[in-house]
Amino acid sequence: MSDTAWYVAIDGQQQGPMSESEVVEKAKAGQIDRDAHVFCEGMAAWEPITSRDEFAGSFAAAAPVPPIPPMPGGAVADEIDYEIFGEEMQFVEITLDPNEACIGEAGAFMYMDPAIQMETIFGDGSGSNKKGGLMGMLVGAGKRVLTGESLFMTVFGNQGNSRQTVAFASPYPGRIIAVNLADHANTLLCQKDAFLCAAKGISVGIAFQKKLGAGLFGGEGFILQKLEGDGMAFVHAGGHVVARDLKAGETLRVDTGCIVAFEERVDYDIQFVGGIKTALFGGEGVAFATLTGPGRIWLQSLPFSRLAGRIFAAAPQTGGKRKGEGSVLDMMGGLGNLLDGD
Repeated sequence: MSDTAWYVAIDGQQQGPMSESEVVEKAKAGQIDRDAHVFCEGMAAWEPITSRDEFAGSFAAAAPVPPIPPMPGGAVADEIDYEIFGEEMQFVEITLDPNEACIGEAGAFMYMDPAIQMETIFGDGSGSNKKGGLMGMLVGAGKRVLTGESLFMTVFGNQGNSRQTVAFASPYPGRIIAVNLADHANTLLCQKDAFLCAAKGISVGIAFQKKLGAGLFGGEGFILQKLEGDGMAFVHAGGHVVARDLKAGETLRVDTGCIVAFEERVDYDIQFVGGIKTALFGGEGVAFATLTGPGRIWLQSLPFSRLAGRIFAAAPQTGGKRKGEGSVLDMMGGLGNLLDGD
């Protein structure tokens, strides 16, 4: 081995100089992973460590990515086409081929073509509870009640001979997120009121928080919605939505209300605010969520609970007052309220 002085960059942190043999030993010991980069005098730029012949053989062969497991009972969701319209107040239009169907949350329906037939059912229409008869259907519907949703869900099926459309609208300002569950190990966890609609065959159930702290102080309680299947699902969120891919071991601290959804492999926990003064007077609560990768997460900038709280606090019926409007009627106080109908 040469006496070249090598530098190694791991997660943005530089180590070195070290000899070639030291780099090899650390790589074999697992102290340097295959995502690291190396540099030495004479190189134009940093290079992936696995691209260098000196170190490529120091790593074990990468483990193959396991295939996504099939859905229980071989369930396959309908393949649907869709288009999302709007900016602040969005809706999604789903196009169904003959004999295809989708499911929608109660109250989300907007419009549909004549050949679309509606059927109100217990549960989510995935068919996963049919084997259990009436009791299975009741259990499936009961799971939805635990997340604050209706016992019933509506199936929209195309009974015509041509393609037909049906649309579902977001209930408050924000964004609609289209997620292909097949790209996320067939499972997605989301806040309990986020589900909007999905292809028929998607199961809408519940997931219990495994950690006591997350359940007591997580803002969403012990229960999250659990979407399972191999097709398209649509969830809605408030304000602007950002998706972020967390690396293995990477942690992000988030306000509990700003979490929209995350993959099942993401670790969700609660961390308490450090100081008593910050907890009592900081205005951000006593705890926040920690999301640890690997996996994708979706965050919202305006939780509906935050928006509703501001509206409730400003409502005259609850003692709220208008501030900063600066009109003559505002400056006249009670007489102004009388004249403008307040």
